[in-house]
Amino acid sequence: MERETVFTIDASNIKFGLGATREVGYDLKALGVRRVMVVIDPNLTESETATIALDALKAEGIEAVVYDQVRVEPTDVSFKAAIAFATEGKFDGYLAIGGGSTIDTAKAADLYATYPADFLEYVNAPVGKGTPVPGPLAPLVAIPTTAGTGSETTGVAIFDLSEMHAKTGISHRALRPRLGIVDPHNTRTLPRVAVACTGLDVFCHALESLTALPFDQREAPTHPGLRPAYQGANPISSMWAVKAAEIGAKYLVRATEDPEDLEARTQMILASTIAGVGFGSAGVTLPHGMSYPISGLVKDYRAEGYPQDHPLIPHGMAVSLGAPAAFRFMGPANPEAFLLAAKTIGVDTRDTGPDDAGELLAQAYTQLLKRLGLPNGLRAVGYTEADVDALVEGVLLQHRVTKLSPRPATAEDFRQMFLASMTLW
Repeated sequence: MERETVFTIDASNIKFGLGATREVGYDLKALGVRRVMVVIDPNLTESETATIALDALKAEGIEAVVYDQVRVEPTDVSFKAAIAFATEGKFDGYLAIGGGSTIDTAKAADLYATYPADFLEYVNAPVGKGTPVPGPLAPLVAIPTTAGTGSETTGVAIFDLSEMHAKTGISHRALRPRLGIVDPHNTRTLPRVAVACTGLDVFCHALESLTALPFDQREAPTHPGLRPAYQGANPISSMWAVKAAEIGAKYLVRATEDPEDLEARTQMILASTIAGVGFGSAGVTLPHGMSYPISGLVKDYRAEGYPQDHPLIPHGMAVSLGAPAAFRFMGPANPEAFLLAAKTIGVDTRDTGPDDAGELLAQAYTQLLKRLGLPNGLRAVGYTEADVDALVEGVLLQHRVTKLSPRPATAEDFRQMFLASMTLW
C-alpha cells in the first residue's frame, strides 16, 4: 500500500463578532448574489436574528425567498423537499440561518440544484455512489445559531436515510459555505440542553480529530481529486483541535448553566468554529460513527428543549453516549495523542502510562456528561441489549469516519462498545 504524503487544509472564510449578522447583505452582494434562498430553522422565522438578516438583504436590494421547512436532524425526505424548492426557485445564492441541520440542508439544496442527479449519486459510499461533486456551487453563506456543529466551516452534510434508519451524508470540499458569519448574539436563546449537546459535539470534534489516524498512515488516493475531505490528523488540524478543546473545557459548563453568560457563549461558538476547521480536515472517528445509528434508530426518546413532534436523540448527545467506550478502545493505538487530549481538557496526566491513556480520557468525558445532566447511557434513551445487532449494522456503513480510527474496529468490537455504552456511570 502506498501511503499518503499530502494533506490539505480547506476552510470557509469566517466573519466573527457581536453584530456581524447585520453585514450579511453586504457579504452576499459582494458574492454577486441577487436572488437568495434563505434556509431557516422554523423556530427562528420570527427571531431577531432572522429579522436582522432579512432587513440586511433588503437594504442591499437582494430578493430573498424564505424556506422554513427544515427538520432538526434532517432526513433524505426533508433534504429532497429543500432540493425541489431550490430547483424550482432558480436561486443564485443561499443563506442558512440555524444550526447544523439548517446549514446542511442548505448545502444539499445548493448541490442538487446546481448539479441535478439521482439523490444517492453524491451520498457517501457504501450507502450511495460517492461521486465527487463536479465543480463549484452557488455561493452559500451560513449564520450558525448553535455552538456545536461547526457546519459553517465544513464540506459535509449529514442526514438520516429513512429506509435504513441510519445516518449517512455527503462529503466534499465544494460543499463548504463561501462564508460563515459567526455572531455570538445568535446563541442567546438556545435552551440549556441544546447548549450542552452542541457543546459536547464541539468537544468530540476536537478530541476525535486530535486522536484520529495520522494522515500519513492512510492509503494515498489514486488521483488528487479523490483525496477525501476527511484526511486524518495532521499538524495543522491538531493545533485547531487543541485550542477548541481548551476553550470547551473552560467554558462549556458555564455556557450551559448560565444563558446570560455572554463571555461563555461567545467562547463556545468560537470553539465550534475553531474545531470545525480542525475536523474539517482531519475528520472524526468512532464516536461519530456510532452516533449515526444511535440517532437513526431512535424509538420514543424526546430531548428537552428540542422539537417534540418526533422522537429525537440530539446529535451531540448521540455522539457523547458512545464516546467513553470508543476512547477506551482507541486509546492503546495512539496513547501519545490520547494523553495530549486528556491533558488539554485539564486532566492530570502525570505518572500515567500509555496503557491508561484511553481510560483516562474516557473517565474525564464521563464526568463531564454527568455534570451536564446527560442521560446515563444508551439504556436511558430507550435502547437495550436486544438493539445492539441493529446498532452494529448501522455503524458498519460509516466508512467515511470509522476508517479514521487509529485502531481498526470489527463488528464484534463495535458490539462490545455498544454494550459498554448501555450504562456509563
